[in-house]
This record gives sequence, structure tokens and C-alpha cells, in this order.
Amino acid sequence: MQHTSMALLTDLYQLTMAYGYWLNGKAEQSAVFHLFYRKNPFAGGYAIAAGLESVVDYLESFNFSSEDCAYLATIPGNDGRPIFEKGFLDYLSELKLSVDIEAIAEGTVVFPHQPLLRVTGPIVQCQLLETALLNIINFQTLIATKASRVARVAGKDPVLEFGLRRAQGPDGAMSASRAAYVGGCAATSNVLAGKQYGIPVRGTHAHSWVMSFDTELESFEAYAKAMPNNCVFLVDTYDTLEGVRNAISVGEQLRQRGQRMVGIRLDSGDLAYLSIEARKLLDAAGFADAAIVASNDLDERLIESLKAQGAKIGIWGVGTKLVTAYDQAALGGVYKLGAIRDPAGQWLPKIKLSEQMVKTSTPGIQQVRRIFDCAGMAQADFIYDELNPPSGIGVLMENGDFPKRKFFDTATHRYEDLLFPVMRSGSTVYKLPKLAEIRERTLAQLGQFPAGVLRFDNAHLYAHGLEENLHRMKSEMIRANREQK
Repeated sequence: MQHTSMALLTDLYQLTMAYGYWLNGKAEQSAVFHLFYRKNPFAGGYAIAAGLESVVDYLESFNFSSEDCAYLATIPGNDGRPIFEKGFLDYLSELKLSVDIEAIAEGTVVFPHQPLLRVTGPIVQCQLLETALLNIINFQTLIATKASRVARVAGKDPVLEFGLRRAQGPDGAMSASRAAYVGGCAATSNVLAGKQYGIPVRGTHAHSWVMSFDTELESFEAYAKAMPNNCVFLVDTYDTLEGVRNAISVGEQLRQRGQRMVGIRLDSGDLAYLSIEARKLLDAAGFADAAIVASNDLDERLIESLKAQGAKIGIWGVGTKLVTAYDQAALGGVYKLGAIRDPAGQWLPKIKLSEQMVKTSTPGIQQVRRIFDCAGMAQADFIYDELNPPSGIGVLMENGDFPKRKFFDTATHRYEDLLFPVMRSGSTVYKLPKLAEIRERTLAQLGQFPAGVLRFDNAHLYAHGLEENLHRMKSEMIRANREQK
């Protein structure tokens, strides 16, 4: 994110609603909004929360510049006249954020309907933030989740994010590199992301390097001379196994000079067969420590298949299908009003109804509580209303047509509330962790859940839902609203 205002990174209807609030004297009315998603991505059993640091960066620089307001003054309505009056644009030019933000920490395993962010403050400010917050959280959470799946199946093998050239523009590339590292990737090829976020960078050479020389062997020798401490040779430009033999030849030259060949890279063909044969050649030549890196449209499914075939690949370069979340275009996160404060200062819960039960929102000022057993394994999550909190660890009402109660003994279970303060009255109160710490949190979090929750197909349904009091309030509000209509 750039340290300049991005207040106009929004949909026009956010501004038209803001104008309407201002015109009707409602701009400063306090409200609570929650950002959440409805369905786990990739038909999986979980997601990895990501994007909070970028959210804070966006919020800290939020303002409407004179140029922004001058542009807004030019937007016409259907009669050709400006849709915003000068008084409103003056109001925007002087607006300073005073919202409170609670968030779930990046790198946390999360589930549908749980608020990843809670925004409290003047309704006009909450509304103006919606689009950008969704843009940031939706994408980075999606990519972090994809990366966690890839890294999980790779096991102890490092995963390198190689997606810059295939990413959705420069901004998408930067966000994807960051989120992929959060999700578990070990390094990136994106040098700007390395500089900006402190992610380790890795890379070798392209086929064009080999093709620019008369022979492949000559190209490897020249590369070894230029990069004696970074020699991973791309061996599939002409004949892959012959390329491995050429790499071995240059590796022997490096060894004689007191240096070492790091490894080879396969980028096409039958990766299982070629890696097995390459491993034989490398081992026979005394290069048992030389790594075999593989790329070529990899994802978690293909890596899983290659491992099942006995592939001798030790490092995985994953690009297009990671940074574009190839098999799912978007997370589908939403941002819904949960409560509004009346003139007397009382919070009034709000609910959005729908013919689809999954699209009926949850009212109240929501918090997420995670329950653990004595071994530290997560047992269940429930959402509760902070205005009517549970008396103990709580009762879980699982999502679905036939809710189930789950009781937890305070003597054998502990709990943690996941939403914590990030901003108070527009000022950041949270010390952002280093990106490497967030990555470590992701790995630790995944270790708190059973393997069934994390598997790719038919994932076990982790217990999550509404606390009993909130479930009752939601049911009563649905019934009351239906009866009114």
C-alpha cells in the first residue's frame, strides 16, 4: 500500500449513502459493522485470516484530499448536475477517522460467519471504509488460505512463490506475495515484495539465458562464473536428463573451486519420472545434497499426486495457481451492519433478512470465542453478542437447520476471544508483528486443529456457530420481521 490517501478506492454507492447520511443528520450516528465470509474457500474446511497490516496502512493514511473532493464535484447525476453539494464535499475534506477497529490476528484459522474485522463509529465513516476493507481482506485471506494448503501438502519441503508475472497486476502481485508468505511459503521471486515486506527472495535463470549461448553447457558455465553462490540450473531447455548431466559437469567445476552447486530446476515434462532419474544421476555423481526444484503450474493437488508417485522433488515453485487463486476467483466476504445506537444511547441490534438462510445476517456486537481442551487443541468456536455475553465458557449452537448444543466444562477447557483492539478513535493501538511472526502463527494455528478439518476433500466440519443467547435473539428478530411483513 502507498502512504497516500486511498479514500476514493471505493464504490460510488458508498459515497452516495454517505451523502444521504450527512443530508439527513445521521452522519455521526454510531454503528457497528462486521466483515466476514459465508463459505470456506476451495471447498475446504477453514481459511487463514490475512491482510490486517494492509488495512492498518490504509486506515492510517485515510483522508479526502482537495484533489479528491474536486473530482467528486465533477460527478454528474442523470440531470447533468453534480450529485454532491459543496457542503458535503467540505465535510469530507475535514473528515478524520474516529472509528474503533477490532480484528482477528493475521495467521489465525477462521471459519464462516466469524467477523474478521469489527468496525464501530460514526455510520458515515463505517460506510466509507467498506469497499477497501473488503478488497484487502478478501484477497489476502484467499491467497493465504491457498498458500497454507500448498505448504501443508509440501510438508517439510520449502514452497517458493513464483507468481509475479502471472498475478493480477502490480498491486495484486504485491498483496499475493505477502499473503502467500503469511500462508506458509518460504520465499518469493518478487524482489519488490522482498524489499517492502522482508520476505526472503529466491531465483535462478530462465530458458532465454540458456538459449542465448551456443550450448547449454556453455550457458551453465557462464552462469556459475557470474553466480557461484546461487547455482540452480534450469535443465529442461532442450533435453532434461542431458541438462542434468551438464549441470553435474559444471557442479564438479564449482566443487574444484571450493564452491557448490545448489541444485537443478525442472519446469516441464513428467516431473515425477524426471525428478527420480535426475536424483539418480546427481547421487551417483556425488551431489546428494543438490536440491531438485520443480515448477510448471503446480498446486496442492498436483504436489500431492507427485509425492504419491515418489517424486524426488525437494523444493516447489508455485506461481499462477497460487497468486491467482486459480480454482476460486474470490473469497466472497461481506460487510454487514450489526447494531446502531439510538438517540438515547442504547444499542439496537439490526438484521438483514433473505430468502436464503445463509444470507441472513447476525445481529449484535459480535465477538468470537475459541474453546481449547487441556492439550491446547481447538474444540469449538462460537460467536456471541458483547451486550449479552455468556456467563461461562458458553453454549454452542451449531449452524444449520437443526442446531446442536455443546456444553464445555470450565475445569477442563480454556477459551480465548479472537477479536482484539487495533484502533481506538482512529488511532492505532496495536503493534503490528513482523511478517515472519505472522507466518509462524499460521503454522502454529494449523497445529491446533485435527487433520480432518484441514484435509482437501470432505473436510470434517469443525464445530462453530452462535452462542445460545445470540441464536435466540437472531431467531426472535427473524420471526418478528417476518410477522411485520
